[in-house]
Amino acid sequence: MTNLNSNLSKLSRRPFLMGAAGSLSLPTLLSFPNSWRGGLHGAEKKVTKQPVRMVCIGNEFGMHAPSFFPKKVGRNYEMTPLLSPLKNHKNDFTVFSGLDHNHKGGHFAIHAFLSGVKETDAKTMPEGNMSLDQKAAEHVGAETRFPSIAIGSDSGLHGGCRMCWTRSGARIPPISGPRELYKSLFINEGESSKKLARSRMNLKASILDSIYADAKLLSQQLDHQDKNKLDEYFSSIRDVEKKIALNRHWSKVSKPSTNMQEPTNQGLTNDLEIIYDLVALALETDSTRIATLEIGSTFSASAMGITKGYHSLSHHGHVEEAIRDLVEIEKYQVEKFSYFINKLKSISVAGESLLSKTMVLNGSGMGNANAHTNYNLPIILAGGGFNHGEYKSYLKEKSKTPLANLFLTMLQRFGVETDRFQHSQGTLKNFELA
Repeated sequence: MTNLNSNLSKLSRRPFLMGAAGSLSLPTLLSFPNSWRGGLHGAEKKVTKQPVRMVCIGNEFGMHAPSFFPKKVGRNYEMTPLLSPLKNHKNDFTVFSGLDHNHKGGHFAIHAFLSGVKETDAKTMPEGNMSLDQKAAEHVGAETRFPSIAIGSDSGLHGGCRMCWTRSGARIPPISGPRELYKSLFINEGESSKKLARSRMNLKASILDSIYADAKLLSQQLDHQDKNKLDEYFSSIRDVEKKIALNRHWSKVSKPSTNMQEPTNQGLTNDLEIIYDLVALALETDSTRIATLEIGSTFSASAMGITKGYHSLSHHGHVEEAIRDLVEIEKYQVEKFSYFINKLKSISVAGESLLSKTMVLNGSGMGNANAHTNYNLPIILAGGGFNHGEYKSYLKEKSKTPLANLFLTMLQRFGVETDRFQHSQGTLKNFELA
């Protein structure tokens, strides 16, 4: 295999392609999921008038547990300080305790919140560290302009938001603010810009053809172990090919119009409401059925008149003043979450509230930021047609209940035909549709 290194060097163009074209989730090698086959020229499956949607909201620093979890399980639980902003929606959501991914690692484990798999362990799993949202996005395929939308920051702890992952291990780069999100959703490009975009897509497709030919030739010279490594390149190529095909199709379709004025970015703390407004519009117009929002260290405590930083306060050291400020920050975030729930309830689509067909997950991969632990995660699930109104605790179960069980339940509700997701052991027991 003397030509191995020279042939592999031809594949060094992959990082360029990944950076230039981005990546979307796809199965390994050449196979496409059923929802993708034929999707660009009329999907094989019929889309219902009121499809199920999914929104996942992640917080990098968790919630102050004594202020979040109720003391009494069941329907008659008392609202805690951090749940109190949701009191008017009590029958629209469920609170969970005792669910996690059985991880250690503190801040380094939070990036597995939606996947249940650390990036370093991805190669040991059949679907890598693919996150919940991207598994659902594969099911949607080309039925919407955006298979999924990720909102967050490219700056902050560990280089920004790292919550959403494709099955090939690529991080989904987030949209950084409401202005950028608004433009993506509602601003149509001019004809000259479209022509330039088409030229770029053709160039990328040509480069992909060349890389694929090189890789296919190389595969004939490799043993079984090296072929497995090469599969990662094929998977990455397919990621980019899917992105190009999707862009080609939707570039011919005008974006929906809106009466909302283009917003300006004022920082995450002040932007939360307008971000939630835009996500609701994206769902209502069926521009996407999947959205994620990660709230991290770019959330400015000073915008709330709090002097210490958010990350610093999460390591409160049991100091009463620090806990008070931390709970104020977290309560503010729950208030905006409540605003979003109310927004979805107020929107009627095909005679039903948008919330009834939208699963809204709110939680964190951090259980206790002060102690850097990742067990007993603070989890809320609203909407989606489930039988809500309870506080469910799995802390006293004989065996540990994976958070992935809830994710599997959500995926099946979304319409994905699967009996497992990452480390799941089945669907979440005692949690059913209404």
